[in-house]
Amino acid sequence: MGLSLLQTVKVGAYVMKHRIKGTKRFPLVLMLEPLFRCNLECAGCGKIQYPEETLKKRLSVAECVQAVEESGVPVISIAGGEPLMHPEMPQIVNEYVKRGKFIYLCTNAILLEKRLSEFTPSPYLTFSVHLDGLEARHDHLVCREGVFKTAVAGIRAAKAAGFRVTTNTTVFEGEKPEELHKLFDFLRNDLKTDGMMVSPGYAYQKAPDQEHFLRREKTKELFRQVVKPTAEQVDPARRKKWQFNHSSFFLDFLTGDKEYQCTPWGNPTRNVFGWQKPCYLMSDGYAKSFKELLESTDWDQYGTGKDPRCADCMVHCGYEPTAVLDATASVKNMLKSFKDAVTN
Repeated sequence: MGLSLLQTVKVGAYVMKHRIKGTKRFPLVLMLEPLFRCNLECAGCGKIQYPEETLKKRLSVAECVQAVEESGVPVISIAGGEPLMHPEMPQIVNEYVKRGKFIYLCTNAILLEKRLSEFTPSPYLTFSVHLDGLEARHDHLVCREGVFKTAVAGIRAAKAAGFRVTTNTTVFEGEKPEELHKLFDFLRNDLKTDGMMVSPGYAYQKAPDQEHFLRREKTKELFRQVVKPTAEQVDPARRKKWQFNHSSFFLDFLTGDKEYQCTPWGNPTRNVFGWQKPCYLMSDGYAKSFKELLESTDWDQYGTGKDPRCADCMVHCGYEPTAVLDATASVKNMLKSFKDAVTN
């Protein structure tokens, strides 16, 4: 399992506290976008298409701290844009570490080696490097040659300096499972990363490339081959070395072994516009506070079978919270989740 024992215990205690209190809706992970500016122009990204005046904006350290204080989340995923382009990112991270929050700083790693000395290794800080394939595939998807080599150098430097490093891979239409398996081997055996995230791509309305996003049934079919290959497809000893930074219940959802409805308030988004309704992937307006987001959003109108934009979405920001809640819904589920974590 890619999740640390410390994070597993603290997040589990947080969830159980809210279950005992009977809280109807509570967040698990804050999706923080302190800026939209990026040093890449990936065809599958909907963020960098904003006008220049928006790309110049960024959240202050105080605003980033307030977002965590408002929501009370145990985990923060710092995305963007490219977070390492934010000049005050080390200060933001330090404030979160002081509060005992688990941080996943999502980065393309172009600036990782350059800015590494500004950060301090901590069990609460993880650099989550975006890698969509091995060299040729990754550089093609990010629309620039040389990015893969730079990212690998950044990962090696971060690991050598004592940082936790995980990876995040978006899976698009036409991916070959065997190529992703080679990527997993490289990440675990060569780079010694601390876990891997995989997620089907979501069709951002602003993304230039709309042709290569997966549809729901194709997602299940592909992910069965990607994360649960048969012994004939992948040697079980080889597969056992892959550590996914997900709940096993979420992987069961991706492969079609479980059916879930999304929990959009589980991973609320705070960006330069405010608190985004209803989720990280869709923008139906903004709230001025987390409390307003919870109380003013008509949550019942979103989800598979309700909003057509949700029809093919199986992305972790909506469904991982559902999986976590399911994994803690009973003693039986908790035992299964623990067993899966130990054996995978």
